[in-house]
Amino acid sequence: MIITVLISIILFGIIIFIHELGHFLMARRFNVTVDEFSIGMGPKLVSKRASSGTVYSLRLLPIGGYVNLAGEDDYSNDPNAINNKPKFQRFLILVSGALMNILLGLLMMLLCVSFSQNLYSNTIESFLVLTPDNTQATEYNGLQIGDTIIKINDNHINVRYDYVFAAMRAKGNENTITVLRNGKRTVIENFSFPTTVQNGMEIGNPSFFIPAVKSKNILTVLHDTVFQTFSVVKMVIYSVFDIISGNFSPQAVSGPVGVVSEIHETARIGLLPLLFLMSMITINIGVFNLLPFPALDGGRIFFLLIELIMGRPMNRKVETYINITGLAVLFTIMILITFKDIFSLFG
Repeated sequence: MIITVLISIILFGIIIFIHELGHFLMARRFNVTVDEFSIGMGPKLVSKRASSGTVYSLRLLPIGGYVNLAGEDDYSNDPNAINNKPKFQRFLILVSGALMNILLGLLMMLLCVSFSQNLYSNTIESFLVLTPDNTQATEYNGLQIGDTIIKINDNHINVRYDYVFAAMRAKGNENTITVLRNGKRTVIENFSFPTTVQNGMEIGNPSFFIPAVKSKNILTVLHDTVFQTFSVVKMVIYSVFDIISGNFSPQAVSGPVGVVSEIHETARIGLLPLLFLMSMITINIGVFNLLPFPALDGGRIFFLLIELIMGRPMNRKVETYINITGLAVLFTIMILITFKDIFSLFG
């Protein structure tokens, strides 16, 4: 487990480095003065000032990092301070960290898909349910062997992960399934998924049929890579709204302890599952950072939008207080989730 913790620190360090590197490179692209590029938080372990004036630092706690730009938190008269740059350049600098995370996740996903033994479709090869006389079913609630699922309610299904997530979110017996059957679109009304209980909540169980394997070539690998990445992005966004609305339990949320535990269990399965998990984590971090919450990149983008609408910047002190409050809320939530994960480990 100690080795897993060390590996997790290295992996998270890479994810954080890539995120901050995105901000740094875009800032340098627009000649913004960078005061410090730091990996980690807390006391400095090592620091060096470059000829450009930027201080590069490695700090004690491997739980974050930051790029400190001139004019980011206070107004600066430096013509190269970020507050003196055009709004579009400021937007690109703010969004670039998350985009680098998503790009890293895309590259990891490409490796996962490329080296996976099989690519699975959403075509039903056989059912994992039995008829009343204990024979294998050839039909289930209107679905038939050979059907290709292309839509569940309002969710378009492009890859297997689209199907799994949509099926898990489907509730009750009023779901609408659209399939391709013999080359024609067929709509199945009032479909009911089998259910299972996870984290104290009843969710749809997608695993009631065996999907057909599809041919593996350059086009299918690229198709699955792109759409699986989009699927993970969609999962993160929908999951946030599901937790806020109460559709999913907060028990499903994990912090650093829970993630390290999941990495430990996944690593025991194999390298590809671990790589897929890390792809999901880095995409998750990228998308989460774009949420319009104070202290996140998305929160700063939201303030930039307000500035665009008002025609003038928001009072910098007010913005700073809001960001500090948001940061305190995030740390509080993280502490609570960490305790929840620890109790789960020993519960």
